[in-house]
Amino acid sequence: MSPVPAQPSSAAPAAALGGSLGGPLGVAPEPGGEAHTPLCYVIDTDASIRQFLSLILHGAGIDTEEFADGNALRAAVSQRAPDVVFLDIPLESAEAIACVVVLGACSYRGPVQLMSGRGSAVLAHVKSIGEQQHLRMLPVLRKPFETNVILKVLEDLKLGHPPAVAGRIDLDEALKKNWIEFWYQPKIDLRKKQLIGAEAFARARHPTDGLLMPSAFMPGASESSLITLSEMALSRALQAGLNFSKLGVNLRMAVNIPVIALVKLDVPDIVRTYRSQYEKWPGLIIDVAEEQIVTDLALATDITKKLQPLNVQLAIDDFGRGYSSLVRLKSLPFAELKLDRTFVADCGTDKVNAPLCKTVIDLAHNFNSIAVAIGIEKASDALALVSMGCDYGQGFLLGQPMPEERFTSLLRQRTTTKMRQDPDAPRALEKRPA
Repeated sequence: MSPVPAQPSSAAPAAALGGSLGGPLGVAPEPGGEAHTPLCYVIDTDASIRQFLSLILHGAGIDTEEFADGNALRAAVSQRAPDVVFLDIPLESAEAIACVVVLGACSYRGPVQLMSGRGSAVLAHVKSIGEQQHLRMLPVLRKPFETNVILKVLEDLKLGHPPAVAGRIDLDEALKKNWIEFWYQPKIDLRKKQLIGAEAFARARHPTDGLLMPSAFMPGASESSLITLSEMALSRALQAGLNFSKLGVNLRMAVNIPVIALVKLDVPDIVRTYRSQYEKWPGLIIDVAEEQIVTDLALATDITKKLQPLNVQLAIDDFGRGYSSLVRLKSLPFAELKLDRTFVADCGTDKVNAPLCKTVIDLAHNFNSIAVAIGIEKASDALALVSMGCDYGQGFLLGQPMPEERFTSLLRQRTTTKMRQDPDAPRALEKRPA
């Protein structure tokens, strides 16, 4: 899991969404359930830490409001009391004490999670003042801390989305009973620190078991079910992208489609249905697994030629597993090559994995393809990937998959915030390339 960076520079990858839209994205309330979405106040002088924490909290299904200090805290609490407060104790502890006093004066009785790298005596002093204010003071978190520590706090408080359960269902049944939904994960330009796309992931919402991951319904799925799911994923992703574009944020969507479905679906016809509704069509990426396509590059080339006129391009998923066979090739008909997560994990610290990761990135560039790292969980890995020349990234550190409703609502929220801060923001958002 990813540690909270101690310095803004190491937090830069985590703050990428904030850099592009004025703040991080997150995972949203269920349809019609916005009023019941938990709210967390994050108070920290370091903007990158606020954004990093917000990504974790949003990913767990919790809305956030960020504060650099306590000046606006009283007014915010009077409008809506949060369900939990994360409060940093900076070098000058007086600011944190003032926030604690404000919370007490506003009769806030929810939990307060202190966090700091200060000495134990200072932390104990601030905590004792909070207790005097009748606040529910949680055990102090010492910086730097890992994301799983934050998730454990939320789990203990019973806040946010319940974790996905391990179960097995039939994909055909899930499709027939409308249990399938699609969540969207941000794709980040690692060097520019900008949101440039989103990838669709299928989930199943079982009436009794709750949220189920693909491992619960994909193994053993029939070919007809896979084709139906792929068509649904394509249509839903294009519609979601259209919804995002209406907020002034043009994102190139990505969907994962098995080759057996790709050759049977009328992708051009589906794309044309939605493309005409876009004011500015950002294009589409279709991910295919490396093992399904590298043995038939003639097929990949043929598909690419048919889709390119529509600005629809192919990407290889889990790239690098077949490195020995790929390195002998002179060209590949893929716009993006998504690095297998085994190359990405610990690439910033593992002396064996780092050169392997760099080699695969270089191979992608030799094919004139964009290198995309998936499964980024640590700030050290994100920084290493930038230094290695990796282009785009996805992963827990940069944003978890999230329901479309929250993706949309958070885009709207952040766009509104940006407009308040910068009157020229609407024009800037419209002109920003996807």
